[in-house]
Amino acid sequence: MKIGLFFGSFNPIHKGHIAIVKYMIACTDLEQVWLIVSPHNPLKDKNLLADKKERLKKVKRAVKKYSEVKVSNIEFSLPQPSYTINTLKVLRKKYPQHEFVIIMGADNLYVFHKWKNYKDILEDYKIYIYPRRAKIKKKLDAIFKHEHVSFIKAPLLDISSTYIREMIKKGKDVKRLLA
Repeated sequence: MKIGLFFGSFNPIHKGHIAIVKYMIACTDLEQVWLIVSPHNPLKDKNLLADKKERLKKVKRAVKKYSEVKVSNIEFSLPQPSYTINTLKVLRKKYPQHEFVIIMGADNLYVFHKWKNYKDILEDYKIYIYPRRAKIKKKLDAIFKHEHVSFIKAPLLDISSTYIREMIKKGKDVKRLLA
């Protein structure tokens, strides 16, 4: 089975995440999408994250009606911070019958070179990129033009967890944005 792995803090999970998941299942060759809830992304400040169990519970609730979407807490039992390469190794060993594809926002391409063993990820896994409103700081041709990287022509969703947290700080009602 071909499974898309959508890694994230999901701090919080929102309608943009759900729209991406639904689009990936409907419009690509992915048969399932697994949301991998990361307890601590090494590129983020852990102190700004909500409790990992609360985030996991909210993600499960947000996708419970989608049978082709699974939620995983696999990184909860791995050393922190959570490195994608480590998670991929565990998943490949645990589920050798599946082909895993990474789902990533275009904005992550600009920090991808900072990921642990990013070249190994790029060589061993396909990566499906969905559009994000990100300013191009530098062009990373080795990544942008790599045979394993596919840009998915999904609708541009101008919503992010960072934006939602900023609106909450300003006292804005964000209920309609949350999943």
